[in-house]
Amino acid sequence: MTQPLYVFDLDETLINGDCAMIWNEFMVEKGIVSDPNFLQQDEHLMALYARGEMNMEEYLTFCMAPLLHHPKAQVMEWVEECVTRDVLPKLFPQAKQLITELKRDQIDMLIISASVAFLVEAVADKIGIEQAIGIDLKEQDHRFTSKVVGTASYREGKVTRLKQWLAATDKRYDSIHFFTDSINDLPLCLHADHVYLVNPCERLNHYLVTNNGQKTANWQRLNWG
Repeated sequence: MTQPLYVFDLDETLINGDCAMIWNEFMVEKGIVSDPNFLQQDEHLMALYARGEMNMEEYLTFCMAPLLHHPKAQVMEWVEECVTRDVLPKLFPQAKQLITELKRDQIDMLIISASVAFLVEAVADKIGIEQAIGIDLKEQDHRFTSKVVGTASYREGKVTRLKQWLAATDKRYDSIHFFTDSINDLPLCLHADHVYLVNPCERLNHYLVTNNGQKTANWQRLNWG
């Protein structure tokens, strides 16, 4: 028996914000970060991300530096606090309603995000989505590193990771429904059967407007807030 699979980007799609930036602000607040320029550098790198120009290796080296000497168990305690207190309140009401409806109808859901997996999985668990893909990081001596395991779920890597996930599951899906806001997800938009642009960024919205034809026939623009 086949069925649709609903695939969601996370940041600025399901939540009104970016969980990586929220996490970095949390680390500063908690005193985990001592660099006074940390958030300024974070804003610079995320501006590059918004333009589709981020070097993911450079970003991971930067954002994981404060955590390299902390045990994984401690990091996960902080993640739990951050997600519960700072991320969940930013869930779009429309996203919450849609997740509820899909669960009621027993439709499978998957989050695939360019944020690190320990954040993505924590958010997914809290909002009731059982399957989640983020950037997997190598662990050493019970600590996270900044080194990526496998393919980073970023840009074309999201398509690769989705294909790997589909190949590993026993279920078969007749269509992929993908929700995103970001130009970085254009490769997965072009791979999916149905696309929903949630408050799309300027470049992704421009692509929709200027390619109003066969490639975007099954694309919809959604205004969530």
